[in-house]
Amino acid sequence: MFQETQPASLDSSLAADGSDPWGPFRVSNGTEIATLLRQLRDGSVPVNLNAPDGAAMSATLWSIDDVQSRISFSADEGHPALQRFVHADEAVAVAYLDSVKLQFDLLGMLLVRSARACALQCALPRAMLRFQRRTAYRVRTNERHAPTARLRHPSIPDMSLGLRVLDVSIGGCALFLPADVPLIEPGMRLDGVRIELDADTRFGAALQMQHVSSVQAGLGVRLGCEWAQIDGAAQRALQRYIDQTQKRQRLLSLG
Repeated sequence: MFQETQPASLDSSLAADGSDPWGPFRVSNGTEIATLLRQLRDGSVPVNLNAPDGAAMSATLWSIDDVQSRISFSADEGHPALQRFVHADEAVAVAYLDSVKLQFDLLGMLLVRSARACALQCALPRAMLRFQRRTAYRVRTNERHAPTARLRHPSIPDMSLGLRVLDVSIGGCALFLPADVPLIEPGMRLDGVRIELDADTRFGAALQMQHVSSVQAGLGVRLGCEWAQIDGAAQRALQRYIDQTQKRQRLLSLG
């Protein structure tokens, strides 16, 4: 399952032996933090914001003010969760740079408006957690078979979608969402999804959206999902597909 996408506590309390349990993953050097933030900003990488009350939304890092020690995220003023972040005054940010997961606290959140846009502004993080994402075995789908997930947009029920399935595992799958399709927010449940991997592997399932990460700037994003509901027959068909795909990939690598 995609449990690595859940925010981990940044509690600074020590373990029983006096050690910092997050020490191996903690980044506290200001220069390194600034470098990671610039990578998020320059790559327009989606950042998942999580409020203490469970509210979640996706944003992109807009600006870094080293003088004032503040950062700003793009904000959709019409997003229903926006005010909840402002009232909470804090959030946990989670983002992905290739195989690395970044997590950091956002404190002192303010909504800043201009004539043409609005932004969520907060203090520059003083620490980050940097994790190598878990290497749960997943296979890339075969593009020739046009692997597709058919569903309705959870926020726009009249919109039918056929999203490319990028990869699959027993725990979940990744879908490609084109840039011209309204974003599906982390935390949303996708019911009534029809998965079509090839002529022999087709089944219904429900998906739980876990995270959004960048695929290629301007073209679209990668939606990381876990299976929220999948029956036994579908699981067996999925396992066969994974096994067969793995065998084909091994043969190709040997050739």
